[in-house]
Amino acid sequence: MKQIRFYLDFVSPYAWLAFERLPEVLAGLSHSVAYQPVLLGALLQQHHNPGPAGIAPKRDWTYRHVGWLGHAQGTPLQLPARHPFNPLPLLRLALACSDDGHINRFVAGAVLRHVWQGGQDALDAGRLAALGTELAGQLRPGQDNHGAAPKALLRANTEAAQAAGVFGVPTFEVDGKLFWGLDSLPMLRAYLDGDAWFDAGAWDAVRQIPSGLTPDKG
Repeated sequence: MKQIRFYLDFVSPYAWLAFERLPEVLAGLSHSVAYQPVLLGALLQQHHNPGPAGIAPKRDWTYRHVGWLGHAQGTPLQLPARHPFNPLPLLRLALACSDDGHINRFVAGAVLRHVWQGGQDALDAGRLAALGTELAGQLRPGQDNHGAAPKALLRANTEAAQAAGVFGVPTFEVDGKLFWGLDSLPMLRAYLDGDAWFDAGAWDAVRQIPSGLTPDKG
């Protein structure tokens, strides 16, 4: 059985699209998926990456792109009333349902749908309360999104992702290999199916290619 780790942040529309498509991609394989919430902003900051929302034309394109991808994939996707937004309340609520930093598919799906279906404000207090009620049966005893344990789990998850080389979400890790983005899912499936390309050295060879850019001396 292959163990797959799915790094996600609920603020990412691509994470929602990948979440919905993943069962189809993995159909017929013996596998397990560990859903690991991380703080995307910290991953981007580590590499001085403003992310799509930090570049105005790219932000517009990203929203058009994910809208079309949702339409093409058959996945309902409506942009929330405000985006980007601070995902910490959602990440901590999800991790209040965890003992080890991983959440189950029910929790991940509930939070993703909260953000990406209906076009409402993801941080609206009434909606957050309703989401908390939906997840009440998953909460660990004495936990909520204001507790110390979910904050510690999120920090540990994000630091582990950074140490593993994760730079964005969604990212899938299997056998120490990282597959980034919705469009990496066919590549992930090919690896899991034993595609010979992965044994031919191409995966590691890219690290040996020198950069043609020189540091700016100012």
